[in-house]
Amino acid sequence: MQNLIVIKRNWYALYTKPRHEFKAKEQLSAVSVEHYLPTFLKTKQWSDRKKKILEPLFKGYIFIYANEKERLTSLEQTAVVRTISFKGKPAVIPEWEIENLKKVLSESPEVIVSERIETGAHVKITSGPFNGVEGVVTEYQKDEKYLAVSVELLQRSVLVKLPKESVIKIKES
Repeated sequence: MQNLIVIKRNWYALYTKPRHEFKAKEQLSAVSVEHYLPTFLKTKQWSDRKKKILEPLFKGYIFIYANEKERLTSLEQTAVVRTISFKGKPAVIPEWEIENLKKVLSESPEVIVSERIETGAHVKITSGPFNGVEGVVTEYQKDEKYLAVSVELLQRSVLVKLPKESVIKIKES
């Protein structure tokens, strides 16, 4: 009978060199480490033209879904500086936080990255394009409701404007 060894994989945040997020993505692909670089389209204005460019959502960070060996391989890449740690150990990001980010960004909303975790009601969207996404409702501009989808470890939130058709259910703590 053959023994099967299950190697646990987790989501980790890696800190990259400044402006090396796409280079880190390229290098992680080359060594076959599963990764996720959340991005959004941003309109850049120059004196003679406007252009839409792809920007990393969290400057200086990329996420990997890896076991310990793959995490260490990731750290050998020149664009990667270190693993984000908590109390001296590599910090594991809950899978639902990454899934929420992916779902929100798949709708290509206008996004605002907040440097702090917003406070307010914890909610789960029950219909509309963000169905199933959990987050915190906040008011960013007068009378407009936004959903803050947070990555607690990075102390960052992505704010997306809630469509009028979204139904919000208050989560019980």
